[in-house]
Amino acid sequence: MPQQEEIKHDTDYNDEQVLSDHEIKQRVRKLLHDNMIEGEKGGYNFHYTKPSPETYPFQFFWDTCFHVFTLTALGEHDMAKKHIRSLFKLQKEDGFVGNILYWDRTLPGRITDLFQLKPKAWLHLFKPHMSALVQPPLVAQAVERIYKYSQDTGFLYEMLPKLKCYYGWLIHNRDFEQEGLLSIITPFESGMDWKASYDPVLNFKGKAGPRLFLKVMLIDAYNFFKGYDLRELYRKDRFIVKDAAFNTLFVQNLEALANLCAVVGDKDEEIFRKKAEQCTSSMLKYMYDEEDHAFYDLWGKGKQKLRVKTASIFFPIVLRNIPDEVCNDVLEHHLLSKDGFNVPFPLPSLSTNDAAFNPEESLYIWRGPTWVVFNWFMQQFLLEKGQMQEAQKLLHSVKKLITRSGFREYYNPFTGEGYGARDFTWSGLVLDMIHRQHEAEG
Repeated sequence: MPQQEEIKHDTDYNDEQVLSDHEIKQRVRKLLHDNMIEGEKGGYNFHYTKPSPETYPFQFFWDTCFHVFTLTALGEHDMAKKHIRSLFKLQKEDGFVGNILYWDRTLPGRITDLFQLKPKAWLHLFKPHMSALVQPPLVAQAVERIYKYSQDTGFLYEMLPKLKCYYGWLIHNRDFEQEGLLSIITPFESGMDWKASYDPVLNFKGKAGPRLFLKVMLIDAYNFFKGYDLRELYRKDRFIVKDAAFNTLFVQNLEALANLCAVVGDKDEEIFRKKAEQCTSSMLKYMYDEEDHAFYDLWGKGKQKLRVKTASIFFPIVLRNIPDEVCNDVLEHHLLSKDGFNVPFPLPSLSTNDAAFNPEESLYIWRGPTWVVFNWFMQQFLLEKGQMQEAQKLLHSVKKLITRSGFREYYNPFTGEGYGARDFTWSGLVLDMIHRQHEAEG
């Protein structure tokens, strides 16, 4: 239990004591450095932060980007650069970067990762390699953040060709209809494993269990035995999903990439801005539901709406080309009114009204518990819209969770109990939230 002087009393929302900002900063710094690893294998130097010491010991794509946001909030810009360089060490000539990079430990750590390699990769399991999957493409924003605080033009020139090649791969390989929307081919690519909005695609209903596990594993096994031939997978259309959160992050990062191009006068700036606009337009056309005031994930070639209210129904409202009236409708009907999301520790990953909702610890995550990343993501939008009090509530909720339960993978939205991996680095995003709040409040 923290000593009394390490805690401050916040009277704006309730009488619960939380760790001071200074104490949070010290604990986040220790968390990241304790989980940090570097070395050399197979002629490659690597340097990254494990999301957690035991559960997630590998370098993960979007986790590395989260670590950059936290490291820059700590002022450790050079360390952030090392993380990004390591992430791109195994980049393919066509631009592809996998969602898991296996460095010193080269064997998959979970049964769910076994089929996430291309068949030929099994011949090279004992040297550094990558998975065959992607994850939400946050890396342009991560590099933009590093440049913002370091003003290191040399690093920008170093990374820009790699970034352009990576986003080019996504555009040419995952925008199957050329309408701007990217598709994922397995639930694990969204970064939100077992997300309930995918249940209709899998012909599953209700609380998660072994039957859901089998259905998801069969998707990954099918992809594996098809050799991750993307055109063939699209033709068969077994799991082609356009995730609202994934595509929101895609748009944000296309804009970040365009901003980086502008810094150095790169002529491709306009290409990425136009692609961001096209994706946003398609999200409005296909994902937004006026009656439900929500953005839904889409399923298959027919772009069928997956009408399940996960926390990602909010995500697209952060985009600058989404009309104000749409943003206000989503905010008023779901986030501010707390329709299905009214819990003591927001934001739950699934509406409490959904039959699949489970706030407890489970193998089947993202089906009810609160994850810090949702609060981190929405706080910036609320600050930009002048919703200072709502933004502060999200920040204060995260502070309470960390004070009560430490740095955990996810939390019970009713009790604040910590679940999943321990010493989990995503919760360190609270430090970036603190910085944002202070900047916005002057």
